[in-house]
Amino acid sequence: MSASPLKDLVETVLGADRSDEMFRLLVVHRDLTAPAERVSRAVMAQALNMVLFSDLLLRVPAAAEYAADCLRDGRTIFHDHGAVRTVVMSGMGALPSGEGAIVRVLKPLGYQQNGLYPLERLKMTGRSYAQLDYPEDIAQFFVSELHTDRFSPDFVKAARAITATSRDPLSDEAKAVLATFQAEGEIDLAAAAAVLPVLAACFDRQHDAPTQADYEALLAESAEMAWIATEGNAFNHATDRVDDVEAVAETQKGLGRPMKDTVEVSGSGRVRQTAFRAAQVMRNFVDADGTTVTRPAPGSFYEFITRMQMTDEKTGRPRLDLAFDSSNAQGIFKMTAAAGADR
Repeated sequence: MSASPLKDLVETVLGADRSDEMFRLLVVHRDLTAPAERVSRAVMAQALNMVLFSDLLLRVPAAAEYAADCLRDGRTIFHDHGAVRTVVMSGMGALPSGEGAIVRVLKPLGYQQNGLYPLERLKMTGRSYAQLDYPEDIAQFFVSELHTDRFSPDFVKAARAITATSRDPLSDEAKAVLATFQAEGEIDLAAAAAVLPVLAACFDRQHDAPTQADYEALLAESAEMAWIATEGNAFNHATDRVDDVEAVAETQKGLGRPMKDTVEVSGSGRVRQTAFRAAQVMRNFVDADGTTVTRPAPGSFYEFITRMQMTDEKTGRPRLDLAFDSSNAQGIFKMTAAAGADR
């Protein structure tokens, strides 16, 4: 029996020092760190989230600075949700189209769709997925799909040229482990540890570097698809659930960090969100003569969210409002627009 399968899993991927840092930084439900002989789907879901959260901190300097402040001051971060962008298109190499590339990993780990959000301004659709065993304690996923059929023929041609080289990172071994989670809800530690890096690899860019011409064609019509061209299915953002998002925003602005100008408020008034602007990253592109050139592009970002209590319609009991809001989401998504402007 392992003293903590969750700690063993995370350490396998991140190493001892980084793993210890994540356990000091992130709020983790005590049940998930308990001794066990096998790895439950909930523990695997938590491990995956911790690995992806750690990766996001490495890619977003403002988020890393915020996390360092929390560690220094003895404060913790409650990872509320991670967001992933996908594109609906046939002929995407070996990768499944749209959210299928991501949901095939989530569902065996106990995730179930709990919300549908039309993102009409962006020509996208968002869906939220919550982990059934610990819906308020394990981070949700907000998975969006961009609908290429709503754009011009030139846009579709460029999108297809970029995504046609997509590879499928999910190995047969990983598929077998996911099937076991789906059927039994648990698996032995060795098998889980072997495939955790493979599952994490599904949240990355799977296609080759885009050409500059194709990238510009996408950017002219959709900053979101241009982002997918350089970043793929990586965490678009991770999110800290905080008590007072306005207060956090003012503090971060005071520290000179690249904070969004406004706070997005849901129609219900119970969900309030803001974010750091996207990090600028250097990415490779292929020029007209076939040479590789490097230029800046918007990367990922870090979000803050406040969720209020609501009355559950079925039980009549209070619970946390885990919903999202289409208007909020579209405002937050603009953090990765080239100009980073609020909208």
